[in-house]
Amino acid sequence: MSKHETLSTQNSKLKAAIYIRVSTEEQARQGFSLAAQEDALKSYAQALGYEIFQTYRDEGKSAKDMKHRPALQQLLKEAEEKKFNAIFVYKLDRFSRSLKDLILTIEKIKEWQVDFISLQDKIETASASGKLMFHIISSFAEFERDIISERTRFGMNERAKEGGAITKAPLGYKLINSLLEPDLEKKEKVRQIFETFLNTDISLTKLAKSHNLTTRGIIQLLKNKTYLGIIKYAGQESQGTHIPIISQELFNSVQEKLKEVQNDHN
Repeated sequence: MSKHETLSTQNSKLKAAIYIRVSTEEQARQGFSLAAQEDALKSYAQALGYEIFQTYRDEGKSAKDMKHRPALQQLLKEAEEKKFNAIFVYKLDRFSRSLKDLILTIEKIKEWQVDFISLQDKIETASASGKLMFHIISSFAEFERDIISERTRFGMNERAKEGGAITKAPLGYKLINSLLEPDLEKKEKVRQIFETFLNTDISLTKLAKSHNLTTRGIIQLLKNKTYLGIIKYAGQESQGTHIPIISQELFNSVQEKLKEVQNDHN
């Protein structure tokens, strides 16, 4: 069964939702009225064999923010509910002036198996050529997402190189203004864990339970170089800007004993 068969079988015709928007400024400057948009879209939809399901109007609304357009939000809700087969808009900028928001929204609409048609831009997703155009537009969206992701990774790497905190603060520290600061109460607990493990015969399991941690958690804590003042991100280590709470000597001794204990269990 095709995506349109359920609705078309019940109602004999495919159903179209009309979305129209105009800001007060545009209407005053260009006479770009809602009525003119609606008439053109209704004629176009009917010429393509669609029955008009409903017209959704956002009057005096800016294209900048999609979330604060009640008619658009209602349209998207009912698109997800598959109450109609296609959305008709006069121009793409009636929907959104943000390329990112526009493409991401059209991708959602297509996931809901609803077609998208822009009259003035000659863009639609119902035909083979329209789908090709949509895939081209989507590729730009994917490219934009990749660029944003690369910028984020670059920023995180640079922040790590500069010694900034990357993730949440480990036990013994607290995060203040994105910087690690020693937690005066809990840093002593961390030192106690290191000293107890090094200087007693307590097992890792018992040590973990005594501090409400898992065995894996206690091992990760004992291996965490953050306590030496080091930041690690994406496999790279950098000197942090935070104060160490474990000495290098104590840390090295604990690593040696950890190796011995783990070798004994293998």
